[in-house]
Amino acid sequence: MPIRVIDEIPIENRRVFLRVDLNVPLKGNEVEDTEKIKAVLPTINYALDKKAKLLIASHLGRPKGKVIPELSLKPVANVLEGLIGKKVLMAPDCVGPQVEEMAESLKEGEVLLLENLRFHPEEEKNDKDFAKALAKLAEVYINDAFAASHRVHASVVAITEFFTEKGCGFLMKKELEALGKILSNPERPFVLILGGAKVSDKIGIIKGLLEKVDSILLGGAMAYTFLKALGYEVGKSPLEMEKTEEAKAILNEASKRGVRVILPSDHKVVRNMDEKETFLIVDNEHFPPEMIGVDIGPSTMEVFVKELTKANTILWNGPLGIFEYEAFSEGTRRIAEAVASSKAFTVVGGGDTVSAVNKFGLAPKIGHLSTGGGATLEFLEGKILPGIKALES
Repeated sequence: MPIRVIDEIPIENRRVFLRVDLNVPLKGNEVEDTEKIKAVLPTINYALDKKAKLLIASHLGRPKGKVIPELSLKPVANVLEGLIGKKVLMAPDCVGPQVEEMAESLKEGEVLLLENLRFHPEEEKNDKDFAKALAKLAEVYINDAFAASHRVHASVVAITEFFTEKGCGFLMKKELEALGKILSNPERPFVLILGGAKVSDKIGIIKGLLEKVDSILLGGAMAYTFLKALGYEVGKSPLEMEKTEEAKAILNEASKRGVRVILPSDHKVVRNMDEKETFLIVDNEHFPPEMIGVDIGPSTMEVFVKELTKANTILWNGPLGIFEYEAFSEGTRRIAEAVASSKAFTVVGGGDTVSAVNKFGLAPKIGHLSTGGGATLEFLEGKILPGIKALES
């Protein structure tokens, strides 16, 4: 069923409950990375231009149902004020008489940021009474927190039962369109790039997309589990031994379907995870037993880049090495450059991958940067996200 977007709902002079993802990294009282806040500005600014009375709600960190002052959204309010150029009122809580009073007295075009939803244990329990207390604050519900929409939480699911006017924001719309295109109608050849630490995090996405992709490029620490499954030694590289059989099964299934799985043929290796340490380049047959893989090698980079030049659709999730260290960032950077310069429809997802693309200054050249994290993975696995289902009217 269709989901309405904020610009299809009358919000003028109405109190709008806007659920967003402001789960940003904090250093003391400072916001370290403002990308998530900037991502929801189009929805916030639209609501304010339409003279809505805006209540913004989010979680931050994992306070586990307790009030933890270090996880207050106050630092976010300061950043948001600077970005929208107007005062952001800060609520002392997200429910209760005082918050209701503040919501009631909001004027057109004013903004009230509610305190961390997860200070209440009821939020993560999808508690109906808590959801009702949140819903009492507003007349329209908008979810622009795609990243939280795989969670069955009160501000994402239960709350929607108390609104007749509900829909999504512009960020959610972008996510659903871009990821939906990959699921329903990807232009071939479709190349999937997977990296990051664990095979277990990516099994679902591989299985979900196996019938849609033409080739899969595997790098990062997860590649060592696949190499081990093929009988190669990988030294002291991170490994999920218990997943080697599953890795083997995936490789067999891909082969049956005619999907090329391209694993690294060479690696940058070090004795210790130390940025200052000089790395060696070794191939699969000569991986020293005492060493750790930290990046894909030059031959692998060439093969990966060549494969990407053929693509009409590219999905990338997970860095290909320890890109945070300059010495081990070349593989991730080369792939980021190839994706950015590609003629293909490109989608990059996963916090570390998005960070890498931003670090290399290539974000503007990517078709869609997904903010979803776990939600993106689950969506691409073909799962129905409860927060999206709840918006259907």
